[in-house]
Amino acid sequence: MDNKKIPVILDGDPGHDDAIAWIIAAAQECFDIRAITTVAGNQTLDKVTYNARSIAALLDLDVEVAKGRELPLCSELITAPAFHGESGLDGADLPEPVKEESKLSAVEVMAKVLSESDEKVTIVATGPQTNVAALLLCHPELKDKIALIATMGGGLVNGNRTALAEFNIAVDPEAAYIVYHSGVPIQMSGLDVCEKAYITPEEWEKIRQMEGPVAEAVSKWLDFYFIHLKDLGWKGANMYDPCAVLSLAYPEIFTIREMNVDIDLSGEYTRGMTLADFRGFNKTNCKAVMDVDREKFVELIIKACEKYSKEVHHG
Repeated sequence: MDNKKIPVILDGDPGHDDAIAWIIAAAQECFDIRAITTVAGNQTLDKVTYNARSIAALLDLDVEVAKGRELPLCSELITAPAFHGESGLDGADLPEPVKEESKLSAVEVMAKVLSESDEKVTIVATGPQTNVAALLLCHPELKDKIALIATMGGGLVNGNRTALAEFNIAVDPEAAYIVYHSGVPIQMSGLDVCEKAYITPEEWEKIRQMEGPVAEAVSKWLDFYFIHLKDLGWKGANMYDPCAVLSLAYPEIFTIREMNVDIDLSGEYTRGMTLADFRGFNKTNCKAVMDVDREKFVELIIKACEKYSKEVHHG
């Protein structure tokens, strides 16, 4: 068995599901987290960067945290305070950040990690793809150092920001277009899988019963996040961003289909739509994650939280 770790950069806009995705990622033996970079999306850049530094402190994660793009490439910023609160991560008290924010920008840190790595690096992008697009534009010579861009974004059938556009893509469609036309391998966890990947209040009660600050934060975040999802008629809290992480670590519990996916930039009603070629006529540019074994998915979230709880228990 190959025990080689996958070098990863975590790029996101935390955000409850980003935070939980990063907690899950840090608990996996298969990942070597090289850096965290932030992008405006769920909340403003300053807020999500502070959240990222607090998450790193919560996990005792000693990596650079670098601030990325404050605005989308070509449009006004859209945020989601209705779902994520005024801080972007309402519901739980987090430790004060320990490490200073990097003096380098997100793109500079990404470029540094890629150029210094002996092996290809995977970028896990769980927010708008602004930083990743900026990296590809500024450093085309580093494309070959990227093993995969694993995204949470899009929806091959429907949207959630609009009828056809998912939030992360809708925030910065031009960035997504650059990423999807880059030639770099992409694995897309869109609404197709994410709307099936939820955890119910009964299931996260198991997390609430665990010891330690990580389990406490996760259970409180889920409580806060679910308030708004419940109003929309969901049975539980949809774990969007953990799909991007867990489909990398445990592809066997997901259904993944290769296809061509494009991004619409100009339509009055379709701007930000991820357009899938289900016919298979066009050259594939993406592995689209379509389905998940929900019970096994939930087990993996609980298992990740258990790892931190055991560390607290055994001191």
